[in-house]
Amino acid sequence: MYRIGWFSSGRGSGSRALLTTMHQSIDQGEVKAEIAFVFCNREAGQSEETDRFLDMVKSYNIPLVCLSSIKFRESLDTSLLPEWRIHYDREVMLRLQKFHVELCVLAGYMLVVGAEMCRNFTMINLHPAEPGGPKGTWREVIWELIENQADRTGVMMHLVTPELDEGPPVAYSNFNIKGDPFDIHWQNLKREPMEAIKAREGDEIDLFNLIRKHGLKREFPLIVSTVKAFSEGRIKVQKGQIVDSSGNSIKGYDLTEEIDPIVS
Repeated sequence: MYRIGWFSSGRGSGSRALLTTMHQSIDQGEVKAEIAFVFCNREAGQSEETDRFLDMVKSYNIPLVCLSSIKFRESLDTSLLPEWRIHYDREVMLRLQKFHVELCVLAGYMLVVGAEMCRNFTMINLHPAEPGGPKGTWREVIWELIENQADRTGVMMHLVTPELDEGPPVAYSNFNIKGDPFDIHWQNLKREPMEAIKAREGDEIDLFNLIRKHGLKREFPLIVSTVKAFSEGRIKVQKGQIVDSSGNSIKGYDLTEEIDPIVS
């Protein structure tokens, strides 16, 4: 059985929904894998939302490992604070070494992973853009798409590296943001300068929210389909490179045709 590890900060409903989606896909036989552990960088009692997440993990009978990053940092001598993340990651790896997983999924994990952790685990993370698309937060990505009048965008899973959002694409799903139902909203933006609209309405403009909506509904299917592709050997990571089932290097595995029927 293909074994995965799950990293999350358990901050809210999104973290719970991600884990539930993967758990159900495995339970229903869609994905032939098992979640060997869930790691959370928060502990019980730190917040009500995290407590709900931790309780849910336990209800699924998945081994749970917690280490509060806040408490860990506070426990160190102040002279070590610039390097606290190195020491933290080493402690995390020590606690997880017995699980022997083939892939780790970052699903709402709010810490940047250090170099040692990246070498120790094959880790993938979600980014709300297609390969070669804008970097940054989802808000920054959408605004760059609008300002550049992009024709399409997407969502992708990428290999985690110490450089934020710089790892090679693993799998992705694209969609057009021109044509129906987007064109009428592009036309509305031509009535006045973009900066004026952005300053007045911010993230509330219709086009911004429409792009976000279409991206969001692809995120969960992409995570599940990516893990499924790994478990079936369609995607592999060899020496930091993404390869297909034949061992050929690829610039990400296109899952658009697999995901489009799910979200349509």
